[in-house]
Amino acid sequence: AIAITGYTTNAMARSLRMGRSNMILVLAPDIGDPNFSSILIGIENEARAHGYGVLIGHTQNDPERGLEYLKFLNSNQAAGLVLFTGHEPFGHQELAQRLPPTVAVFEPVFGPKVSYVGVDDTAGARKAAEYLLASGHRDIAFIGDSKTKLGHLRRRKGYDIALDAARIPQERRIVIDGEGSVEAGRLAVEQLFMRDTLPSAFMCVNDATAVGVLNGLTARGYDLPHDFSVIGFDDVPQATYLTPPLTTVRQPRSAIGRQAMALLLKQLAEPGGGTEEILLLPDLIVRGSVTSAMRSR
Repeated sequence: AIAITGYTTNAMARSLRMGRSNMILVLAPDIGDPNFSSILIGIENEARAHGYGVLIGHTQNDPERGLEYLKFLNSNQAAGLVLFTGHEPFGHQELAQRLPPTVAVFEPVFGPKVSYVGVDDTAGARKAAEYLLASGHRDIAFIGDSKTKLGHLRRRKGYDIALDAARIPQERRIVIDGEGSVEAGRLAVEQLFMRDTLPSAFMCVNDATAVGVLNGLTARGYDLPHDFSVIGFDDVPQATYLTPPLTTVRQPRSAIGRQAMALLLKQLAEPGGGTEEILLLPDLIVRGSVTSAMRSR
């Protein structure tokens, strides 16, 4: 009868009858971020395999939009929440206290309230720094430090662990703040050229920052990687097409999405089970933007 009539399930009607939604809301500040689509594929595939659909909420870093989606969640139109934002939705205090099961991805959330699935930022950054050290670099600038982004703090920690192991003194380390954008990378180059001493290598908190550093150095007429080495983090699709191709740390994005959705489904099935953090190991992808310090400058 189903085949003859072409019957399909009315998801909204089923949700009303069961008293809960079968939709998952994914809240993201920038759906144009190259990391977003690959993680979303993993989320959606895992959700569909278990009978759930996915809705995308694009906040554009606007608190008002965040509040709108908070109302959406509290009207039971979504069973769970996946956060790309790095923070809980904020706005009306009463609404914010009634969040459904929630898992953060890509950017961890400060505090113990929200589970997290992502890459091991500290281990990945340590790999990047150790590769620069193995290439003979000792004057390594870390670009993208932050007091508000936990992922950036963890990557800075990996940088420090590697340099501590190599006995690089604190006064020889160069650390520049940045929010992780192309412009932040370019500005970091300008700041460094106001100093008396320059690094031989730039370790960037993400690939966007690395693009800004490459652009800033190229605009000054430098030959890369002969004059300076640059390494990124994330391995966005564009990394292989840069000049020179970017050496970087690859996030297992699709696997992160699958694991995040699996954890959220577990929370939906077992309410009150507490929070978890799952960290996946990254890979170092060697391309052409890093060379021996003996050849640099």
